[in-house]
Amino acid sequence: MYQNSIYIIGAGSIVNDAHLPAYRIAGYNVQGIFDINEAKATKAATSFSIPKVFSSIARMVEVAPGNAVFDVAVPGSQTIAVLQQLPEGASVLLQKPMGENFGEAKQILELARSKDMLAAINFQLRYAPYILAAKKFICAGSLGDINDIEVNVNVYTPWHLWDFLVSSPRVEILYHSIHYIDLIRNLLGNPQSVYAKTTKHPSMPQLASVRSNIIMDYGEMIAANILTNHCHIYGTPKQQSYIKMEGSKGAIKINFGALIDYPRGAADSFEYVLLEDGKEPEWKEMNIEGSWFPHAFIGSMEQLLLATNGSIERPDNSVEDCIYTMVCTEAAYLSSANGGIALTNLT
Repeated sequence: MYQNSIYIIGAGSIVNDAHLPAYRIAGYNVQGIFDINEAKATKAATSFSIPKVFSSIARMVEVAPGNAVFDVAVPGSQTIAVLQQLPEGASVLLQKPMGENFGEAKQILELARSKDMLAAINFQLRYAPYILAAKKFICAGSLGDINDIEVNVNVYTPWHLWDFLVSSPRVEILYHSIHYIDLIRNLLGNPQSVYAKTTKHPSMPQLASVRSNIIMDYGEMIAANILTNHCHIYGTPKQQSYIKMEGSKGAIKINFGALIDYPRGAADSFEYVLLEDGKEPEWKEMNIEGSWFPHAFIGSMEQLLLATNGSIERPDNSVEDCIYTMVCTEAAYLSSANGGIALTNLT
């Protein structure tokens, strides 16, 4: 069991609904919390038996021991200001995204480097129990060579739950599809290029884009596609959210229910098929304990704890790796802005 003290900066819904429940399950040692709204921090501390509520980040830093881990769960626009207040050599888990845009992501990377920080980004879908199960199939060679990954999300997302998104110039890719971009990168490495179109919706005109089509280009033999629509206002029967992986020897389809009827959610399912010579393909279902929320948040923090304690050199989700998720995200927005080939150019 990791004995490192965890100090949380931010007491919003993601902390209360995911970070703290995950840390309770894992038995992580949360010792303090701060939020600019002290009442929210006090409420979280009471709910999760956190010993200390701090009145400032400065006071938290004074109290925190040398091997402490700081869990920063603030909007991307505030990340740099918080990092500047944390000590040299600190271990820090930053809530995604890595800044509001690629420019901020580069600043975060350079700030972490200049302060010799052990810094990671909370792209936690990598560590969802069903993704870890899929990785076991892949690592064992059971699926063969992966040639197709598809993420398809058709749901109704109540974006009004996150007030700061109303004024954000970027919404869907930066705050949602970025998870899938990161997951595909984690499985396949960096793509050669990115094609994308992200659009608004008439039912949510106050928000920036809330639907996206993203193609991550891995050459002629591998397809990687992300299709999202957060404006399915027609009830839950036709809502869906799945991740499909196909290889030369088998395939996996993960129906992840966290987004269905959000925030209530629905059940997950994990199905797989392994090809056998002379036999018809037979899909089987595997029971997976845990889900994206909150269980995946255990893994993203564990990576930082392992690195802090010297068990690994750096977290799998380090800023050095996750900067490329931000590169892909920026490429998606640039592709969307630049548009496709106009028919007038061909006629």
